[in-house]
Amino acid sequence: MISTSNIGLKFSGKTLFDDVNVKFTQNNCYGLIGANGAGKSTFLKILSGEVEANEGSVHKNKDLRLSFLRQNHFAFDEETVMNTVLMGNDQLYKVMQKRAELYSKADFSDADGEKAALLETEFAEMNGYECESEAGILLAGLGIKVELNEKLMKELDGNSKVKVLLAQALFGDPDILLLDEPTNHLDVYAIKWLEEFLLKFENTVIVVSHDRHFMNRVCTHIADIDFGKITTYTGNYEFWRQTSQLNQKLKADQNKKSAAKAEELKKFIARFSANAAKSKQATSRQKQLEKLSLEDMPTSTRRYPFIGFKSEREAGKDVLKVEGLSKSIEGKLVLDNISFNVEKGDKIALLGKNDIAKTVLFEILSGESEPDSGSVTWGVTITKDYFPSDNSKEFETADMSLVDWLRQYSKDKDETFIRGFLGKLLFSKDEALKSTKVLSGGERVRCMLSKSMLSGANVLLLDQPTAHLDLESVTAVNDGVKRFEGTVIFSSPDHEFVQTIANRIIDIDVALVEDKYTTYNEYIESKISHSSSL
Repeated sequence: MISTSNIGLKFSGKTLFDDVNVKFTQNNCYGLIGANGAGKSTFLKILSGEVEANEGSVHKNKDLRLSFLRQNHFAFDEETVMNTVLMGNDQLYKVMQKRAELYSKADFSDADGEKAALLETEFAEMNGYECESEAGILLAGLGIKVELNEKLMKELDGNSKVKVLLAQALFGDPDILLLDEPTNHLDVYAIKWLEEFLLKFENTVIVVSHDRHFMNRVCTHIADIDFGKITTYTGNYEFWRQTSQLNQKLKADQNKKSAAKAEELKKFIARFSANAAKSKQATSRQKQLEKLSLEDMPTSTRRYPFIGFKSEREAGKDVLKVEGLSKSIEGKLVLDNISFNVEKGDKIALLGKNDIAKTVLFEILSGESEPDSGSVTWGVTITKDYFPSDNSKEFETADMSLVDWLRQYSKDKDETFIRGFLGKLLFSKDEALKSTKVLSGGERVRCMLSKSMLSGANVLLLDQPTAHLDLESVTAVNDGVKRFEGTVIFSSPDHEFVQTIANRIIDIDVALVEDKYTTYNEYIESKISHSSSL
C-alpha cells in the first residue's frame, strides 16, 4: 500500500495539487486520469520521490519496493540489455556487484569467504539465482530476441529500448509499480503481453495511459485528478466515463425526470458490476459496485469537444483505385507495388510497423506527393480531406487568430459562425482569438479537426488523428469518425479507435502484407494464433 497525506504542489504559480489524501491498496490497478496539464506524471514522480511536494507527505512501508517506468532512453546506453533489466531491482543488483567484486579478488581470504557466505544467503533470499532467467522471460515476452540480451543499450533502436526499460520496471515483482505511458511505442503484441502480465500481477499498480483499451483491460479502479484533488472510483475507465456523464446529466436536471435518470444509472452500475478487470476480484468488486450510491458516482469539470463530419455530396460507387504504387525516400524503398481498391463505406485501418510508409501513402493518396511508379484514381464524385500526422506547415507561416485561421477554410465567413464552430472544439470566448503561434500540440490537432469538419468531404484521410489529445478529445474523435457515413482511411496506435471504427484492415510492410475485411481484434487474434503455431 502507498498513500498520501495533505499533498500540495504549486508549479510556475499554478496549483497542481491541494490537500490530496489518497490511498492505493494491494492487488488493485489504478488508472490515473486527468486533463492535459493536470499533473498525472508529476504525481507519479511525487509518489516515487523524484519530485518533492510543497506540502504533505507520502507514506509507504520502508520494506516495500517501488518500481517506476522511466522515459530516459539514454540513461543506460553503456549497459548491456540484461544488466539494464537487472538494475530494476537496485538492492539485488548491488548484491550482484559485491559478489562479482569479491570473487574477482586475487587474494581471496577467509574473511572474504565469510562475507561471500553472507552475500550468497542474501542473494538466494532475493531469488538471485533465477534473476537472469526471469529477466530473459520478461524480455522475450516483450519481443526482445535472446541475441540482443548482451548487446549494449546504445546499439538498440528506440522501440526496443522502450521495451527493455519496461522490462526493467516489471523485474523482480515490485510491491508498488508506477507506469507512465507504458504502451507508448509498443507494438500490439507487446501491449497484449503487458495486459496479461498486469492482470496476473498481485501487487499495487498505478498507471497513466492514453490507451483506453489498455486502461479498460487492466484497471480495477480510476484515480481522477480534478480541482487539484484526486478521487478514486471502483471500475475501469469506460465505467468511469459513462457513469460520470450520466451523473452530470442527472445533477443538471435534478427536477426533471430525475427518477428515470437515477434508475438508468443504477441499471448501468448493475450491468457493469460483473465486468471485473481481474476475474479473481469479481466477487468483491461486485459488492463494492452494488453499494455505490448516486453521490459516490464521479463528476468532472472536464469538457468533451464535439467532433462531427458531414458529407456535402454523397459518394458514387467508384471511390478509389490504387495500382502498383512504389516510392523510395532517400534511396530507401518504403512502398513496393501497393495495389488495392476502396469501396463506398469502407473504413480502412492502415497497419504496419513503419509509420513513414503509412504517412507516405497518405501523402500520395492526398495528392501532396507523387509516386515513383503506379497510379491513384479517385472517383469523379469524391471529395477528400487529409489530416496529416505532421501539421506544422499549416501553422508555421501563419500568425493570426484562430478565428482568422479557420475562416480560410469556411464558406461562411461570419465571425459568429466561426466562433461557434471553434466553441465546439473548446476554443471559447478569448481562446478563439489566440495566436496560431502559441498553440500546443493538442490545440493544433483540434484546429485541424475543425478544418476537416468544415470540409464537407465524403472521404477522410486521417493519419494519426488522436496524437497529442487527452482522453476526452480522443473519445470525441473516436465517436465522430464512427458516426461518419462516408469512407475513411486512417492510421492510429489506439486499439479502441481501430477496433470500433475499422471494417477493413490493410497491413503494409513496404509491400502489401494483407488486405482483409475484418475487425481489428479478429485480425490481431489471427496473427497471434498464426505466430503461436509456427
